[in-house]
Amino acid sequence: MNKGELINRVAEDANLTKAQATEALNAVLGSIEESLKDGNKVTLVGFGTFLTAERKARMGRNPQTGASIQIAAKNVIKFKPGKELVNSVN
Repeated sequence: MNKGELINRVAEDANLTKAQATEALNAVLGSIEESLKDGNKVTLVGFGTFLTAERKARMGRNPQTGASIQIAAKNVIKFKPGKELVNSVN
């Protein structure tokens, strides 16, 4: 499912127009993004938790040349699914 399909599904299930569903989805995603940028975790009970973690700098290898390269440190986003989500999939 892509974003467009999700918007269509939300519009149908919540009896909204596509424009309203788009605005609502963008607001939710934007709020999650801002919270993660601020270093906070976002917990949606029953669904899961989004959080950031720092990945330290490390040495890597260029697969084409075999040369060693330095990979810079960066923040990565992690998602831990909630128990209800895991149970619904299995």
